[in-house]
Amino acid sequence: MSATMARRAAATARHRNFLARVTAWVLTLGGGIGLLAAGTLTVEKINLLADADYVPTCSINPILSCGSVMTTPQAAAFGIPNPLLGIAGFAVVTTLGVLLLARVRLPGWCWLGLQVGATLGVVFVHWLIYQSLYVISALCPYCMVVWVVTIAIFLYTTLRNLGAVAPASPLARLAGYHSLILVVWYLVIMLVILVRFWDYWSTLW
Repeated sequence: MSATMARRAAATARHRNFLARVTAWVLTLGGGIGLLAAGTLTVEKINLLADADYVPTCSINPILSCGSVMTTPQAAAFGIPNPLLGIAGFAVVTTLGVLLLARVRLPGWCWLGLQVGATLGVVFVHWLIYQSLYVISALCPYCMVVWVVTIAIFLYTTLRNLGAVAPASPLARLAGYHSLILVVWYLVIMLVILVRFWDYWSTLW
């Protein structure tokens, strides 16, 4: 192996190790934050069921209103409250993240399961985003926290798995732009929210 090839191999290994560490932290922190948000939503839902006049703590104005979202069919898309799905899913994600931080080597089937779960989660989140913006016409702040962490979990899980399965593929090279991809993704969602509710936001200035 030439010196150039050796340097490239070393650089690739360092990059993969860096991405693995970042993924472990994203799973741990993102899963923990998502678990907290889902747990809070569950408590708010219970309070609302116990008292129809209860105003959730995240109902801030006509647009940022958890109460408006919680009472819709979309809040229980699979027949059970969405936050319960979040509690189960984020508990698993957080556990896997902690194991990775402890340098436990996860088997391939575990990464595959995480990829499937993260993909289903991010698709579901974008369906909820559409429903919130164009059907319900209200935003749930705690739900938005779940959107943020789910997107990050999906992105870093996917980039890590691409690097492990096909490190030389063009898609795997996207890992070098992980921060840019995440920021652009968030900015697009923020822009859509801004445009959708511009009539209301403009009255606040």
